[in-house]
Amino acid sequence: MDSQLDARTQHLFRVLVQSYIHDGQPIGSRTLARVSDLDVSPATVRNIMSDLEAMGYLVSPHTSAGRVPTNQGFRLFVDTMLEVKPLNNKFVSGLKNQLSNTDKSQQSVVETASSLLSSLTHMAGLVTMPQHQQAAFRQIEFLNLSDRRILAILVVDQKEVHNRVINLDRDYTESELREAANYLNEILAGRTLHEVRKLLLQELDTVRQDMNDLMRTAVILGEKIFADNKEDTPNYIIEGQTNLMEFEELSNIEKLRGLFEAFSKKKEILHLLDRCICGTGVQIFIGNESGYDVFDDCSVVSAPYIVNDDVKGVLAVVGPTRMEYDRLIPIVDVTAKLVSEALNS
Repeated sequence: MDSQLDARTQHLFRVLVQSYIHDGQPIGSRTLARVSDLDVSPATVRNIMSDLEAMGYLVSPHTSAGRVPTNQGFRLFVDTMLEVKPLNNKFVSGLKNQLSNTDKSQQSVVETASSLLSSLTHMAGLVTMPQHQQAAFRQIEFLNLSDRRILAILVVDQKEVHNRVINLDRDYTESELREAANYLNEILAGRTLHEVRKLLLQELDTVRQDMNDLMRTAVILGEKIFADNKEDTPNYIIEGQTNLMEFEELSNIEKLRGLFEAFSKKKEILHLLDRCICGTGVQIFIGNESGYDVFDDCSVVSAPYIVNDDVKGVLAVVGPTRMEYDRLIPIVDVTAKLVSEALNS
């Protein structure tokens, strides 16, 4: 806690932040003196608010005497004054039931989690799809289809199965496909998908002329699958973007356009979520802490989820900086744990 703030100043600041989170309006010294339950005059409160403004924790948004927290002020509040209460068991059970009532596919779990975050927080809820860069290759099989197409059945880690139809420039016999699969299984087993892609591209670039027909067929088929495979491309499901229109501080058309474009193009938000994946537990980015101008008036509360002991993705709530952090943090934290449980089961 800031050592410059005495107990009275801390109390007044906490009350001001909580009041602003609740109604979104600047707070004047007279109002703050009345709601603080302290025996202080408006003049004393005015002096304290001036000091807090000089420290960078408050700002006057208009010419009125009312003040609101800055992003730095919200950070002080979150780090030193926030009291987060655990969710009750009945609420957690309800979340668990909704996540377990999916078809168990990763897509379904992620979509349900994103929808839950949005509906519970009345903000934008997003969940990244599981990343597979570190997933280990286990086995591949090829099945002939019609019209020069084959079905590739890829097994990664212990039990994840991915099916992909690829188009070819000639027909392959069942024997060719079986031998190609055996060859790939032998040279690729245990490697990460990132390593698999790198190896196959190197093989194509450097030793194609030295390969026999079997090796050439296997590498060509493998390259078609892994070079075009989008399974490990980070992506996310988002719900509730329009909820952000309900907050006055985000209702400016230009701000909304910028936010919606960021959600649509995904580059900025994915970079931000990548930082969340690298951390542990709940992480909070307030305003310009995100590093992107478009989120200067927003906060992001995030937590990673884990599959087979590895962090595979992250979920987050995006809303205004005056969000109810004490309520949102446990929702995000518990939902991340339940997503982990659902995907591991």
